[in-house]
Amino acid sequence: MEEVKIPTRKKWGEKRYHSLDYALKKAYGQKIYKLSLNGGMSCPNRDGTIGEHGCIFCSEGGSGDFASSPLRSITEQIEDAKAFIAPKLSGGKDCRYIAYFQAYTNTYAPVSYLEKIFTEALSHPEIVLLSIATRPDCLGEEVLTLLARLNKKKPVLIELGLQTMHPRSAEFIRRGYPLSCFEEAVTNLHALGIPVIVHSILGLPGETREEMFQTMDYLAGLPIQGIKLQLLHILKGTDLGDLYENGRIKDILSLDEYIDLVISCLERLPQDIVIHRITGDGPGKLLLAPLWSKNKKLVLNSIHKQMKLRDSWQGKECKKSIKYI
Repeated sequence: MEEVKIPTRKKWGEKRYHSLDYALKKAYGQKIYKLSLNGGMSCPNRDGTIGEHGCIFCSEGGSGDFASSPLRSITEQIEDAKAFIAPKLSGGKDCRYIAYFQAYTNTYAPVSYLEKIFTEALSHPEIVLLSIATRPDCLGEEVLTLLARLNKKKPVLIELGLQTMHPRSAEFIRRGYPLSCFEEAVTNLHALGIPVIVHSILGLPGETREEMFQTMDYLAGLPIQGIKLQLLHILKGTDLGDLYENGRIKDILSLDEYIDLVISCLERLPQDIVIHRITGDGPGKLLLAPLWSKNKKLVLNSIHKQMKLRDSWQGKECKKSIKYI
């Protein structure tokens, strides 16, 4: 068993977990901002290859509701996104950005097209990092070869939407691939030196606290570099939203329940895993539940406050040795 060292506040700045903001400032010496881009791709879970309706919680934007129009070039989208977040910036004119391909499955296209749009993004002088959200079943050999080549130009991150390790929940949300597929993708990316960020949803219908913790323990033993802890958002126009409006889904996490879950999950994760998210942004016009999640600042501040009150920190309850697959 590896020794768990108690971090000081200084280790991760003012937070008690290894936040993405801290990791980027340490690597680049300044705050780095994320720009959501749209490569105009679909998803095998929508075009009939695997399914036609996508994951049960997926909106028409395919998690890319904040991205620009795919009809615009990647360079134009970057400039659009810069203008959109400009009022929020605090770093002056010398800003640096992450090019984040978010909508749907961003390696689900011919490799020649992927190379074109990813190279265009990396060629922008203010882009320091490329982040690609995709599915583990869309990482064939040619795609992996391309990603390895791009990773030599500027760092590339791959985000994989696991959501849960449990087959029953995966079937309910229509994830469309087995756990073995995810493990193979993590192994291949790790061998290429490409960091993996895993999406995990807290509050999936029917999952117990213990099952959510099992997913955290499972991820703690994998060669991943980051994780997004995502609150389940129930959105209008999704199949999950229809179930909720028809009264078939009733157990929605309260704010206090979610705070407790997030803190417990952070305590189970190794300290070297970067925490990319501890909540999420559901489009306000589509959000059905939980409505308290609209106040993101309240959610984040409440989590930070409770971690201090509980004397909690990332890795506090991580008792597993690292066992790579």
